[in-house]
Amino acid sequence: MPYIYKEPKQQPSVPEEARCIHSSGKSYEELRRECLKKGTLFEDPDFPANDASLFYSEKPNIPFEWKRPKEIVKDPEFILGGASRTDVCQGDLGDCWLLAATASLTLNEKVLNRVVPPDQNFGSGYAGIFHFQFWQHNEWVDVVIDDRLPTFRNRLVFLHSADLNEFWSALMEKAYAKLNGSYEALKGGSTIEAMEDFTGGVAETYETKSAPDNFYDIMDKALKRGSMLGCSIDITSSAETEAKTPQGLVKGHAYSITGLDVVNFRGQKVKLIRVRNPWGQVEWNGPWSDNSSEWNFIDAAEKNRLCQKSLDDGEFWMKIEDFKRYFDKVEICNLTPDALDNDTLHKWEVMVHEGSWVRGSTAGGCRNFLETFWTNPQIKLILKEKDEGQNECTFIAALMQKNRRKLRKVGADLLTIGYAIYQCPGTESQLKKEFFKFNPSKARSKTYINLREISQRFKLPPGEYMLVPTTFEPHQEADFCLRIFSENKAKIEELDGNIIVDLPDPPKPTPPQKETEEERQFRSLFEQISGEDMEVSPEELQYILNAVLRRTKNIKFKEISLLSCSNIISLMDSSGNGKLEFDEFKVFWDKLKNWIGIFLQFDTDKSGTMSSYELRLALKAAGFQLNNIVLQLVVLRYADDSYQIEFDDFLNCLIRLENSSRVFQTLKRDASDKIVLNQAEFICLAMNI
Repeated sequence: MPYIYKEPKQQPSVPEEARCIHSSGKSYEELRRECLKKGTLFEDPDFPANDASLFYSEKPNIPFEWKRPKEIVKDPEFILGGASRTDVCQGDLGDCWLLAATASLTLNEKVLNRVVPPDQNFGSGYAGIFHFQFWQHNEWVDVVIDDRLPTFRNRLVFLHSADLNEFWSALMEKAYAKLNGSYEALKGGSTIEAMEDFTGGVAETYETKSAPDNFYDIMDKALKRGSMLGCSIDITSSAETEAKTPQGLVKGHAYSITGLDVVNFRGQKVKLIRVRNPWGQVEWNGPWSDNSSEWNFIDAAEKNRLCQKSLDDGEFWMKIEDFKRYFDKVEICNLTPDALDNDTLHKWEVMVHEGSWVRGSTAGGCRNFLETFWTNPQIKLILKEKDEGQNECTFIAALMQKNRRKLRKVGADLLTIGYAIYQCPGTESQLKKEFFKFNPSKARSKTYINLREISQRFKLPPGEYMLVPTTFEPHQEADFCLRIFSENKAKIEELDGNIIVDLPDPPKPTPPQKETEEERQFRSLFEQISGEDMEVSPEELQYILNAVLRRTKNIKFKEISLLSCSNIISLMDSSGNGKLEFDEFKVFWDKLKNWIGIFLQFDTDKSGTMSSYELRLALKAAGFQLNNIVLQLVVLRYADDSYQIEFDDFLNCLIRLENSSRVFQTLKRDASDKIVLNQAEFICLAMNI
């Protein structure tokens, strides 16, 4: 009977508690108490106050000096008069995308208090240590830092507050730089990236020129939901980056949207949008700007309600028509249930799958590469409930590649990623190449693009679908996180999550009087090889197999090692004497002929080697259905640099799989899919498989 190993169910919900990631293994509170007990200020060994924490590809062009806030001002405050968007002013680092998101963060107190724990100060209990919490790939992490900040001439060099005594925003930027490896790693990015790391939310991007008719209402609903919004103006060349337009706007620069409202102006209702430049200065100078004449027709109470003041603080109002005319892109970060207030009217259903693209096994590339496309991870999406009053189901599919910003210092750039969604034909196993050859996708990401995450909103009828996340080119490796946000309940599962081994029981030996002519000739040959004891030793088996396989046509072959022959005998030896008797040898010989046939069948280009991308099907034909994790390990062990597997490696792989499967079956003590081993048993098992 086949037996099945089931992967543990994935937990889609975000953990309530953030995971401590400091190298000491200690929490913020434990580290703070240690410092207070010793009477010392915390110095973080994970992110030291040196140039390596600043830059990885260049040297500082000014002499930085790391100082604690108490060395910069007499009376520092963590948060002064409540955190607000004016606490976010850009320094000499190209991370306006982070600052725009930080400004939006201050508009949602609950979300802000999670990212910036408010019970921190420079008074009683101060020990030079602070902590912040960020969302990273389906979990919250707690980042501990010391409060030494890079300065020049006693002023903060990077992010700072408009009030020189306030330090929460500068310390948060340092924690985010630590999370990503350095301050330099924060250069260049998308506002939505930081918004997601502050909330665990999922992004949607709108082009303002082609936005839907209800775009203003979409943004208004998003702000009321607590969502975070950013906007920007496109550039046509790098020379336009941060170029100022005649209207006072900055190209290629990340702004945050901080409000929407409607005012009565000369008997008409005018829709306004409030935008903030994270520089804390440089503002729109057109209609409804700080000093424009339109405000002369608005009464004082209305001005006060809109917080309209003629200050050069980077924040300004615009008419929605002007906003759509001059701004090109709006990014909305929809919050997950744990980041929303309990009385929020609508919460998304969230499902998460984490996986990997591994070259040679699950890195098949996009649909352009049909031969390998089907080997990508395949995630089944089951849509059950229609939207209220509709015949379709709304969901957002968001595909994120992990840790690429952190890996910049070793030369890893963002990969070009995307996904396609197919109608599932009701199968419970992975779809094969033939399916994708003849069936078009029902939906797909708009484009393949080198962003950390791509996301898109879809409406599809209830049913079962297959979502295939991929890199554009095959053989590109990365870990990924796929999230599905749905209006109503839905379900996702990876189709190859189970390991199924279906091996036939060994046949009973044929009595000599019932042997066929072929079997009698085979016995005669065996007698010549084995000698008088009628048993084959590992050395004799090695001689036989190498002689036979060298004469076998159409396969590339190096040599069967003595260790492999010992493993074969371990697999087949029922008597336990370390040799193969005739009946045991005959059973193995039949296996070998079957395995040679499978190898030739899946050597599709008749090169004498098998592509590692064909290995999944070849192993299944031999009785082993593997999931992606095990398949990736097998390929890493047996495939060469060109993703090819020669027959001797294929043979070794099958022997080890069957050996380990039969040992597992023997050690099972009940009907569960688990075995319990002590240390000695584990060592014996590992040494003998």
